[in-house]
Amino acid sequence: MIEAGKTFAAFGEVVLRLSVAEGELVLQSAGFEAHVGGAEANVAVALAALGRPTRMIGALPAGAIGDGVAGELRRHGVDTHGIARRPGRMGVYYHIPGGPMRAAEVIYDRADSAFAAMAPADWDWDALLDGIGWLHLSGVTPALGPASAEAALAAVRAARARGLGVSFDGNWRGRLWERWHRDPAAILRPIVAEASLLFGNHRDAALLLGRDFSGDGPDRRREAARALLDAFPNLETVASTAREIVDPATHRIAARIDRRDGDAQTPPVTIAGITDRIGTGDAFAAGVLDGLFGGMEPMAAAERGLALAGLKHGLRGDFAPFARAMLDSATAAAHDVAR
Repeated sequence: MIEAGKTFAAFGEVVLRLSVAEGELVLQSAGFEAHVGGAEANVAVALAALGRPTRMIGALPAGAIGDGVAGELRRHGVDTHGIARRPGRMGVYYHIPGGPMRAAEVIYDRADSAFAAMAPADWDWDALLDGIGWLHLSGVTPALGPASAEAALAAVRAARARGLGVSFDGNWRGRLWERWHRDPAAILRPIVAEASLLFGNHRDAALLLGRDFSGDGPDRRREAARALLDAFPNLETVASTAREIVDPATHRIAARIDRRDGDAQTPPVTIAGITDRIGTGDAFAAGVLDGLFGGMEPMAAAERGLALAGLKHGLRGDFAPFARAMLDSATAAAHDVAR
């Protein structure tokens, strides 16, 4: 899956998450809790914590804020040499936790960030992909605007031309897309066409293929995944989760991996006492990638992704920086991951 001595790279925007305290409305207390995050950075940090050589490709503002964010990535073991330092601002999103009769909410403040302001020609993919064995990105990057969408397509095409593995996580962000494009599928399809591994479920299949799919049971999920594999010949693997929300603090999650020659689905795991759901999908992606990079069969890789996602539900912030020993322990008793 990834050559020995090669580095995993993630391409996307690193952001600041400003969270309202649990049980409060915005500015009910005079402050926000700050965390570094971003879909691709979350995957990079999780893999670095597991001992995988990992690099972040992106852009941060010059100055103290960018310095602090880059330092946080390095603290978790991520190589930041692929991050350009540019004039501009930091991309931010606000997380407002939910409560009784009130859904959680995310509000974006990412327009004209240092990353979003990068022109497609600013990315030197020959240099950025030197020494890289695998490239990961998500649907958040093309959702930011036309320049980022063009850069995402150039990145996956450059990676594919070099014979690299490419993973893409759908990560639907409707509030970002509605700012600039009415037909996201037209932007996403050429990007997904270059991917070898897609993190996506029946909703992603519906968006990309323009027809409805059901997530009701393993057979229907297999149908959606098979349709994606048929539509995109470069795709080798589709990985997904199915989540049942019992109550805000208790979810049941199953994971599956689909390939043309078969599929594997885990039993559902009950995760109770949830602290923070944000970043759990990225943790799942990192766990699956780690398993596949290690030569695991699909069922074992799905279990590994589910275990890392389960661990992340109990940790505040976007990152899932769990050591390999902790993940191995959770994987060995996946039914206990939420206890």
